[in-house]
Amino acid sequence: MGRAPGSTEARAGKEGSPEPNPFDDPAVAARYERWYAGEGAEADVRERQLLGRLLADFPQAESVLEVGCGTGHFTRWMGNHDFRATGLDPSWAMLAETARRDHGPYVQGDGHGLPFHDQTFDLVMLITTLEFLADPIRVLTEATRVARQGLLIGALNRNSLLARRYVRSGNPLWKSAHFFSVNELTDMTVKAAGRRLGAVAWKTTLWPLRSLPALPLPWGGFIGLAARLHGPT
Repeated sequence: MGRAPGSTEARAGKEGSPEPNPFDDPAVAARYERWYAGEGAEADVRERQLLGRLLADFPQAESVLEVGCGTGHFTRWMGNHDFRATGLDPSWAMLAETARRDHGPYVQGDGHGLPFHDQTFDLVMLITTLEFLADPIRVLTEATRVARQGLLIGALNRNSLLARRYVRSGNPLWKSAHFFSVNELTDMTVKAAGRRLGAVAWKTTLWPLRSLPALPLPWGGFIGLAARLHGPT
């Protein structure tokens, strides 16, 4: 298995009907966490380091929602850093695996219509999730609606060698994925946040160049983006 993506809704097929969601397969869910413990262990460390730096933009944040949480890998990480962390995912297979590791709170739900009131959470987080959404701007708009302080986004970079490697891998999990460049990810965030947007900051990990830190380079493999939000207008 390649890099572990966040579980979410399948994209539409050529005729407009949803493609089968590979994350609904219990076998996929059962081996999902193995990537983090095995071949992806170093990449995971670097991604969490990058996201941790971006979290410094939100020193007052206490609660977070992860949309497309999969088996709760990053939700648990946030919980271990003293956030009140909630995970949301549409796949019962993924949430069943989550329950084996963490008892919550986790919610079955659709990112295109989040089942929460406006500004319920300080932060909303989407990690390797936008690549698998039917309408990523709609989900970012929903994320903005339920966030008080900001968004924290992690995505694979379309302009990186890493993304090209996954495309060529033949792994069915990447068949329906759509990768974004830094500019595309920024533009979507700006459009979704509208007048509430305060500032956007991003960096990329340079994995597999292990000796280099995360930097604002547009060709790095994994993009970390933080969007600070104003109050409602």
